[in-house]
Amino acid sequence: MSSTRDIDNLIELMAKLPGLGPRSARRAVLHLIRKRALLLTPLADQISLVAETARECLNCGNVGTADICDICESEKRATGELCVVEDVADLWAMERAAVFKGRYHVLGGTLSALDGIGPDDLRIPRLRNRVESEGITEVILALNATVDGQTTAHYIAEQLEGQVRLTSLAQGVPIGGELDYLDDGTITAALRARKEL
Repeated sequence: MSSTRDIDNLIELMAKLPGLGPRSARRAVLHLIRKRALLLTPLADQISLVAETARECLNCGNVGTADICDICESEKRATGELCVVEDVADLWAMERAAVFKGRYHVLGGTLSALDGIGPDDLRIPRLRNRVESEGITEVILALNATVDGQTTAHYIAEQLEGQVRLTSLAQGVPIGGELDYLDDGTITAALRARKEL
């Protein structure tokens, strides 16, 4: 039996995290072991706590430690605007920008015929219910500019047409972006979404 089996197992688990491969995981685990009291023990305690308490918000699909997340509970966020995102990482990215003051709806993915993912596999029926029951005046489709993301956006737009104002995030040239480095799809979207100066 190896004297480092538990450490090797930890490295294997860490290597499964996004952005970490085996080498990065080894460095991270070694650093945690060296800083055991400062990092490893508090991290282990926090991971254990989150494993017990983390859950999806029953209303929007955000991740938190209560059945209804803070965003859905906040009366200040009841603006009538509902931002639809693919997953929780997208919601968190929107929150980091700190410009959207409404509520969110996490779909849990995108429609994909190839993967057999249909509307009922996502939170699209729940979205329709929220639009009807929460006095939603605008649905902002903040889905990724992929084929599946755009297919999902079109499907949702068809489902909600005439019930609510539908908008989407602008697409095109990012701030600081140079045309030479952009793909054809981004340049096309930017040209089509041009505006008056």
